[in-house]
Amino acid sequence: MNSLERIAAAAAFGTPDRVPVVAQVFGHAGVLAGVAVGDYVRDGALLARCQLAALAHYGYDAVFALMDVTVEAEALGARLRWPAERYPSIETYPLRPDRLDFARLATPDPAHAGRMPELLQAARLLRDAVGDEVLVVGCVLGPMTLASQLLGFEAAIYLAIDEPEQFGRLLDFATEVAMRFGVAQIQAGVHLPLVFDPSASPELLPPQFYREFLLPRLARLFGAFKAAGAPLNWLHTAGAAESILPFYPLVGVDIANIDYAVDPERALRALPHTCLDGNLKPLAFVCDTPADIAGASARLLDLFAARGGFILSSGCEIPPEARPENITAMVMAARRVG
Repeated sequence: MNSLERIAAAAAFGTPDRVPVVAQVFGHAGVLAGVAVGDYVRDGALLARCQLAALAHYGYDAVFALMDVTVEAEALGARLRWPAERYPSIETYPLRPDRLDFARLATPDPAHAGRMPELLQAARLLRDAVGDEVLVVGCVLGPMTLASQLLGFEAAIYLAIDEPEQFGRLLDFATEVAMRFGVAQIQAGVHLPLVFDPSASPELLPPQFYREFLLPRLARLFGAFKAAGAPLNWLHTAGAAESILPFYPLVGVDIANIDYAVDPERALRALPHTCLDGNLKPLAFVCDTPADIAGASARLLDLFAARGGFILSSGCEIPPEARPENITAMVMAARRVG
């Protein structure tokens, strides 16, 4: 059974030859290869080479055509800060609260806008290299997160309170951007785009807000990805997301990444028929020992042994400065139980 088949079996609650293990390695792949993060996130060919080298080094089950969380906002006109050894961040938002001129913002063409073409190049190169042996994962920002990056989170929340119709238009625009970018990634070669929506966390927004504003848009987004050929839909919401987990099946989520702040036993009860992946603490890959990672992995593997439908992973991105031996410890823990 190859890696793609292994993940598909876990997602379908089948019987994989072992528990799949997905290391959410993005910038760390560059660091491992001696490449500055700032260079890694600008060059699709370089990103693909680093991802393939990391795959060969660790032997996990997926690679990521993923740069950072500012790609869409930059393509829409955001000005970024570019530290050499860290990810870029937004310096100036494309929209202003006092002038929501949506008309001047066109949905970006992924073939030409900002770094989107470089990410599509990474997707093509990764798929050409691994075919259908290893899962190739892309990424789009979820509607709430992209809306926050177009306007700023606080301003977006005030807009939702003061002008809910305008806020709905902002979310619809963000959804269209994510849809077009995600479908382009599928066409370029990713098997599926991960929807990354940390700004939708219940630590920031109440569940009723999620139900009213985000459910219909996420359902539309995931429906478009399935129609474009994605075999599975994968969602990540940061933080303690227990209160919104029951909404996931309503929007078509097949794999739910659970952050380390989520009690995995509660996630099991909330999503009995949804594949879960997680939820090792990302910072542990920097600060802890391989024995610590192996022990935490073993506890998760034991918890899910009878149920199935599980992918061993971190709760979010493994930091670029992670200790390689800790990632190896997670991979080896999954292999031991297989």
